[in-house]
Amino acid sequence: MKNIYILDENDELKKQLKDVLKSNKEIKLKQYTNEKFEKILNSIPDILIINEDTLPNDMKVEEICKKIREDEDNSITPIIVISSKKDRAHKIEILKNEVDLYVEKPIDEEILYYNISNIIRLLNSNRMISPLTGLPGNVQIQAEMKKRLSNKHKYTMLYIDLDNFKAYNDTYGFSKGDEIIKFTAKLILKNVMKNEDNFVGHIGGDDFVAISEDDDYENICQNIIAEFDTQVKKFFTEEDFTRGYLEVENRKGLIEEFPITSISIGAIEVTRDRFKNTLEVGEAGANVKHLAKTIFGSTYVIDRRKNRENIYDKAEKKVLN
Repeated sequence: MKNIYILDENDELKKQLKDVLKSNKEIKLKQYTNEKFEKILNSIPDILIINEDTLPNDMKVEEICKKIREDEDNSITPIIVISSKKDRAHKIEILKNEVDLYVEKPIDEEILYYNISNIIRLLNSNRMISPLTGLPGNVQIQAEMKKRLSNKHKYTMLYIDLDNFKAYNDTYGFSKGDEIIKFTAKLILKNVMKNEDNFVGHIGGDDFVAISEDDDYENICQNIIAEFDTQVKKFFTEEDFTRGYLEVENRKGLIEEFPITSISIGAIEVTRDRFKNTLEVGEAGANVKHLAKTIFGSTYVIDRRKNRENIYDKAEKKVLN
């Protein structure tokens, strides 16, 4: 879903846009009045549309656009200004402030439809950071975390990666390793994105994150692990899988044994009361994932703490065999 926010005092433009975009089921329109401008910034919309005609005299569209661009999380948010002003110098001044599109009233609905559709197409291309999995990378991951923290949403971060993945790459090669990564990405997407408000990102390599706003996130962890352990067999020779470990020669020429690739998930419940910023969330997430990786086989560990206590004292281990 793409969230298009409208800064407007009246409902007329929203109704018109709703009609223009009714054929696109992947667009969600939200309207905010001028006094709620800060809320728009905190929400980090996919596209922002500003109705210049309803701005008060003390709110200049050029200044609004500058403020948007100065905000790190909204620095790449596409901005569309809709206005009845026909003065050429005014249009140029607005476009100089990194406005992506200036639409003059009366609106040509068909042209506006294709302009918005093309912007969405570019957004989809630019934000698919990982060429391997097609998932958003670190910039979008951070933005999604900040958005939820700013809005005081309670959500759960899932930090996911593969155990003994390097041993698999060393044995089967990077091409086969890429296949496991793509398989893992699809598996996570399948289980997490049953709720369209959730999010899945690819940090890189065999590291993934997911954001779940579901209360039953533990069920998501269980399903990911169960399906992974059932299906990962197809990436191994029958001999290796039956033996239960890989034999890998280290730099000293000695043979080391590594268990079959498994999956570890660190789940951490995030509330504004506990975490001030995404760095603190990431630190706690790294700790809980590390704990999961110390346990043999596919595992998930849940951190439900309300404050910053010792992770090893309070985290809850979950092992599925």
